[in-house]
Amino acid sequence: MTTKNTKKKRSFPTAYTVLFIVLIFASILTYTVPAGSYAKLLYDDGSQMFVVTSPDGSTTEYPGTQATLDELGVKVNIDRFTDGSIYKAVAIPGTYEELESNPQGPFEIIKAPIEGLYDTVDIIMFVFIIGGIIGVLNSSGAFDAGFASLSRATKGREYLLIVIITFLISLGGTTFGLAEETIALYPILVPVFMIAGYDAIVCIAALYMGSSIGTMFSTVNPFSSVIASNAAGISFMNGIWFRGTGLVLATIITIVYIVRYAEKIKKNPSTSLIYDQKAQIEEKFVHVNREIPEFTSRRKLMLLVFSLAFVVMIWGVSTQDWWFMEMTTLFLAVGIGICAISGMGEKKAVENFVAGSADLVGVALTIGVARAVNLIMDNGLISDTILHSATNIVSGMNGGIFAILMLLIFCVLGFFIPSSSGLAVLSMPIMAPLADTVGLPRDVIVSAYQYGQGLMAFITPTGLILVTLSMVDVTYDRWLKFIMPLMGIIAGFSAVMLLVQALV
Repeated sequence: MTTKNTKKKRSFPTAYTVLFIVLIFASILTYTVPAGSYAKLLYDDGSQMFVVTSPDGSTTEYPGTQATLDELGVKVNIDRFTDGSIYKAVAIPGTYEELESNPQGPFEIIKAPIEGLYDTVDIIMFVFIIGGIIGVLNSSGAFDAGFASLSRATKGREYLLIVIITFLISLGGTTFGLAEETIALYPILVPVFMIAGYDAIVCIAALYMGSSIGTMFSTVNPFSSVIASNAAGISFMNGIWFRGTGLVLATIITIVYIVRYAEKIKKNPSTSLIYDQKAQIEEKFVHVNREIPEFTSRRKLMLLVFSLAFVVMIWGVSTQDWWFMEMTTLFLAVGIGICAISGMGEKKAVENFVAGSADLVGVALTIGVARAVNLIMDNGLISDTILHSATNIVSGMNGGIFAILMLLIFCVLGFFIPSSSGLAVLSMPIMAPLADTVGLPRDVIVSAYQYGQGLMAFITPTGLILVTLSMVDVTYDRWLKFIMPLMGIIAGFSAVMLLVQALV
C-alpha cells in the first residue's frame, strides 16, 4: 500500500498575524523598557499662551512669547507657533523624567486594535468610499474598456508606465507628502500593469516606492521637511538642495531597479516573485475571462470624472489644508455622480457600491491593527524613553560618525513612530541642539530624520506597506524579497548624501 505525501506547504502569515506579532513585541517592551516622558509644550491660539504638560500630567501656562521659549530651551522662533506651522505638542529638552511603569498586558493587546480602528476611522471611511466607487466602475465595464484602450496605446513601450507613474508619485511625495492617498490608485493601476505584461509587485513598487522616495527626500513637504525644520529652529530651505539632489538621483535609481525587474518578468513570467499567485490576482483585478466591453462615451465620462477627482484632491491637500474628511467628502460626491452617469439604476448602483466597499473591509482592519502598535507604545510610556536613550548615544561624537549614527537612530525611531509629523515634533527639539555640540548645521539632523524614517517606511509593518499588500493580495515575505536589495542601495546612497551634507 502506497502513501501520498499530504504535507501542506507552509505559507507566510497574513498581514494581521504579522501585525499581531509586532503588537505583542511592543507589549513586551512596555515590561522591559523603563517608562518615561518629556514635558510637552503646546501653543493655545485662543489664549495666546503656552501650555506645558509635565511628565506627571499636570499643566502650567506660560506667556506666549519668545522669552518663554528661550527660558525653556526650545530654540524655535515664536512665529512658528503663532502662524500654525507647529501645531502639535513639542518635547522640551532636558525635561525627561522616568515614570511609574505602565505595562500593556493581554487585555490591552486585545483592546488596542479596537482603539486603533476608532483612531483611524477617517482613513477607513476614505478607503470604503474609494472601494464603493471601484465597485461601480468595475461592474459598469468602464475599467475593462479603459484598461484595454491603455494597453493598446502603450504597446511596445510599457516601461513608460513605470517611469511616468513613479516620477509623478515621487513628485507628490516630496511636495505635499503623497502617501495614504495612493491607496485609491491600486485597484485602478494593478490591472493596467498586469495587462502590460508585468506583475502586481511592479505596480506596488511604482506607486509605493514613488511615494516613499518622494517623502524620504522631501523638499517642501509640510508634514516632514517644513514641520521638522520649524521644530529644529531653522528654515526648511536649509539643506533643500541636498535633499532635492537626493530626490532626483534616488528616483532614478528606483525606476531603474523596478524597470529591470519588470522587463525580466515580461520576458519570462515564471521569474515573477508572485508567479504562483498570478491566476488569483488576475481573477480579482483583470477579469481575463470577461468579454471586453466597448469604450463608450458614458464609460469614458465615468473614468474622466474619477480621474479629475484626483486632480481636485491634490489641489485641496497641497493648497487648502484638506485632509481625510475633505477628501472623503470629495469622493463621496464623485461616487454619487458616477452612479448617476452609469445608467445602471439606483438599486443596482447602490448594490455595486456596497459590494465594492465590502471588498476593502480587510484593508480597513489592517489599518486599525497597525495603529494599535503605536497606541500600545504610547500608553506604555516608552516612546520618549527610546528617544532619550538615543540622545545619550550620540552626544559629543565626531561629526561624520554622528551624522551616520543619527541616520541609524532615526531608522529605529521610524519603526516605532511611523508618523512623520509626530516623530518630527517629538525628536527635533531634542536632537537638533546635539548638532550644535559636534559643529554640524541643524539641517543635517532634518535630513537624517527624513532618510531614517523614509528607509523604514519601505518595510515597517506599522506603516502603510501591509495595508498596501493586503489590497493587492501579495504577502509580506514576497515584498521583502523584492525590496531588500533596493533598500540596501538606497540606504548606502542616503549615508553618502548625509556625509556630503555634513562635511561640505
